[in-house]
Amino acid sequence: MAVAAPGQLNLDESPSWGSRSVDCFEKLEQIGEGTYGQVYMARETKTGEIVALKKIRMDNEREGFPITAIREIKILKKLHHQNVIQLKEIVTSPGPEKDEQGKPAEGNKYKGSIYMVFEYMDHDLTGLSDRPGMRFTVPQIKCYMKQLLTGLHYCHVNQVLHRDIKGSNLLIDNEGNLKLADFGLARSFSSDHNGNLTNRVITLWYRPPELLLGATKYGPAVDMWSVGCIFAELLHGKPILPGKNEPEQLNKIYELCGTPDEVNWPGVTKIPWYNNFKPARPMKRRVREVFKHFDRHALDLLERMLTLDPSQRISAKDALDAEYFWTDPLPCDPKSLPKYESSHEFQTKKKRQQQRQQEETAKRQKLQHPQPHTRLPPSSKRASRTLRSGLARASRSTLPHPPWLQARAITMGSPVGPLEGPAGTHQVEIRLEGITQLAGAKVVATAVARISSKGGRRLMLAVACRPPVGLEVGAVVDMESVRQVIPRWPIWCFRSWPRPQHDGWKPKPTTAVRRLAVEKAWCIISLLMREHQVGEF
Repeated sequence: MAVAAPGQLNLDESPSWGSRSVDCFEKLEQIGEGTYGQVYMARETKTGEIVALKKIRMDNEREGFPITAIREIKILKKLHHQNVIQLKEIVTSPGPEKDEQGKPAEGNKYKGSIYMVFEYMDHDLTGLSDRPGMRFTVPQIKCYMKQLLTGLHYCHVNQVLHRDIKGSNLLIDNEGNLKLADFGLARSFSSDHNGNLTNRVITLWYRPPELLLGATKYGPAVDMWSVGCIFAELLHGKPILPGKNEPEQLNKIYELCGTPDEVNWPGVTKIPWYNNFKPARPMKRRVREVFKHFDRHALDLLERMLTLDPSQRISAKDALDAEYFWTDPLPCDPKSLPKYESSHEFQTKKKRQQQRQQEETAKRQKLQHPQPHTRLPPSSKRASRTLRSGLARASRSTLPHPPWLQARAITMGSPVGPLEGPAGTHQVEIRLEGITQLAGAKVVATAVARISSKGGRRLMLAVACRPPVGLEVGAVVDMESVRQVIPRWPIWCFRSWPRPQHDGWKPKPTTAVRRLAVEKAWCIISLLMREHQVGEF
């Protein structure tokens, strides 16, 4: 197939486009979903080739073909580059689309379906990043970024804006090749940027400030802002601007990049919504401060990508010439990158959702069938018996005095007021001091018990223990060691009690509640001491 000249449509395609049925492919599994439709991993029945089938959503179209699909097909037919996804062909299903019950789908009773056939890629960048324990090396990040910028530079030279650069649209195969995908929001542009374009493009976390402020005349700089967000995300390990809505997104940008004005962005005050989103106080630029742990050359490149003024933002071509890509460690060869099990954002989201559902089911079962002492810390039978005996004594006494620690409660703080809404929170501070039987060391510990009801449905008790003072047997207790101990504490330290049956209930700092707080504080402190071999059960 001949390669199209920049800005021209390649008409030298196979005459078979659209003439084959989707029945030539066997769908294996769904790997993506969006407003456009679904994406499936599929196998061509004759050749066995693995491809990706992107179903074009037709159920909302009363007549005709979706304009976004027309644009995507037209653009992909003229783009041929090793870092841009390849559209292989278009296939159709001649009959009406059916739902899961085998009935014609609503809004598509007399229509068939149209599928775009793409080369299959093993991963997308988001799915790969979300793998447990995944951390990209610097040569790997440089390799991915260089390929991203190379593909984007090719698009911009051919006067195409992608307008939806994000991790799930950057596909990677097991040969280490990265390709730009999902051109559903892509658009051709003129070099003078005089045409009005919609500003309702680019996923919110990667949307540049000019679009959030209402600009309708823009160019390749909008894609470069998204690339900067991806770059920082790869280095930082998580999204850097995760706003929930447009005002919050702008505020996050201002907090990181400073407030735009006529000095750092000439003409910004003329953008339609500038005054609507003007912050109450000016903010200074903090990119270097927030990402001070980045490599110097990486930080220089990021600064130029996240420039507020789009006219001063670095281009893809200039970014490829940045010092970052020419200093050690150099970008690695794609073929040398490790091979991973297939990872797509859709699949990782689905797995996380299933895991959350399983955890919620397990929690509900535990609440319905409580077993207070089934998760005691690992210890000998004698220690377990002593522990149960101590708890029994504690429940009968006004203030618990477990046998493994001679101590007393010195002060108990007054409750704090309820939080907003039906939920209420009270806080009790307990100061404990005593002598351990084993070492004879004096221990002073402070525990803060926070008692709250959520939605008036149940009472939750959480006890935070500050590091005890006076441990004189070489045990250093800091907050890091406390965090390491927490997963091994038994579940009865955190069990809800009591569980009121009526709504609108708020906890009161009654004697019973204070007593419960003290009991649980004792449990945690004694377990902490046992972990560091200062006391014994």
